[in-house]
Amino acid sequence: MSETPQSTPAPDDAPEQIRVRREKRDRLLAAGVEAYPVGVPRTHTIAQVRADHPELEPGQETDDEVGVAGRVVFVRIGGKLCFATLQDGEGNRLQAMFSLAAVGEERLAAFKTDVDLGDHLFVHGRVISSRRGELSVLADAWQLAAKSLRPLPNLFEGAELSEEARVRQRYVDLIVRPAARQTARQRPALLRSLRDNFHRRDFIEIETPMLQTQPGGATARPFITHMNAFDMDLYLRIAPELFLKRALVGGIERVFEINRNFRNEGADSTHSPEFAMLEAYESYGDYDTMAALTRDLVQTAAQDVLGTSVVVMPDGEEYELGGEWAELTMYGSLSESLGEQITPQTGLDALQVYADKLGIETDPKRLSHGKLVEQLWEHQVGDHLFAPTFVRDFPVETSPLVRDHRSITGVVEKWDLYVRGFELATGYSELVDPVIQRQRFEAQALLAAAGDDEAMRVDEDFLMAVEYALPPAGGIGLGIDRLLMALTGLGIRETILFPLVKPLSS
Repeated sequence: MSETPQSTPAPDDAPEQIRVRREKRDRLLAAGVEAYPVGVPRTHTIAQVRADHPELEPGQETDDEVGVAGRVVFVRIGGKLCFATLQDGEGNRLQAMFSLAAVGEERLAAFKTDVDLGDHLFVHGRVISSRRGELSVLADAWQLAAKSLRPLPNLFEGAELSEEARVRQRYVDLIVRPAARQTARQRPALLRSLRDNFHRRDFIEIETPMLQTQPGGATARPFITHMNAFDMDLYLRIAPELFLKRALVGGIERVFEINRNFRNEGADSTHSPEFAMLEAYESYGDYDTMAALTRDLVQTAAQDVLGTSVVVMPDGEEYELGGEWAELTMYGSLSESLGEQITPQTGLDALQVYADKLGIETDPKRLSHGKLVEQLWEHQVGDHLFAPTFVRDFPVETSPLVRDHRSITGVVEKWDLYVRGFELATGYSELVDPVIQRQRFEAQALLAAAGDDEAMRVDEDFLMAVEYALPPAGGIGLGIDRLLMALTGLGIRETILFPLVKPLSS
């Protein structure tokens, strides 16, 4: 037996509209009217009705009877004739007409008193066109499908939710803003494009652990949790890399994963502590083959999601993702920017002088040649790269999982892909020598002991796997949220449907 709904008055300090709507709910329940029925006899979606009747003349009537449901986004109350606009989850709208002759005096009066903006409403009736040519359902019956206790922003007076409100109340954003619904649909379209592209290339999608006994695969500060059953601390995954490489050792030569990573670091317009990541690895590839793969992934995704390789920013500015992409080296472009030669042999003191001149703050706990070169480069070059650009050949200290460059001492075969001033993807020729990998891990452990909480640790199980022979390989990491940023011009909090936000103080 179901429970009898209880009447609970709204708090005295609740806004008046909420108190009025709560009183309506309680009055309906007391009268035996379902404000939240288990279902309604819907026969058609709003989209189906519109598709089935594309060209009715003004005032034309049909014999087609439908039962439709949607959210009320507009109401006009008249004497003997009332109107409501219903909207479905895709933003399709349909007018419903309630006349005294069709629904009767009692139900027309109930519509006037019981229905508010934001309610979900079921309407049954004939499909017609109003005298103004508006496709409509002339109701002969209606009922509430769900009573809204909070009012919506006024949809017909250009009301805009603030960016903060859009993020905190995405459910309202989705109701009132077509662009929010479009972004929500673009994301799965993007994921389909990426997966289809990999499947055409015979890559196998696998899943790796999100809870790990030690963090690895990137230099980042992890989130720590505790497992009661084993009485041990665990870490939320910062990258799937080390497990995907284990799959290469096992003979899965082409592997990829699209899943969540967690990094206990800052949050801004391009960073989120929880984010979606694509990583892929290919036996017998290198950072050149992975660059070609990444360009195709991005350009194909642009065509699949946007229908074009030209991205239009929210302010109307355009940029081109098609064609070949520019390439530059980190040390070469930094030297050109500073007007002096910077090499892997440039001393830390000399680099610090440049940082001081440019007002770049450095962290003594994380200070090394490689990190300072990258900070200088980001300040001087990276922030100004708008067109898609591969930045190649990074300092060895910042890339402990990447193999040394085949001809240049002191750098590794790694590139970062920059678009619109932010890093979109990264690619490598993977380090496969277990002896050198151990040395790199041990060097990272020394940094951790000195206070660098982003440094990697020695992963004995991964080293054991590599000792079974990890074949030559190329790898890529590509941020899903950032790729959607690149395709839409939005910030990261707009591309994530429900981003983490700091709770409002009470």
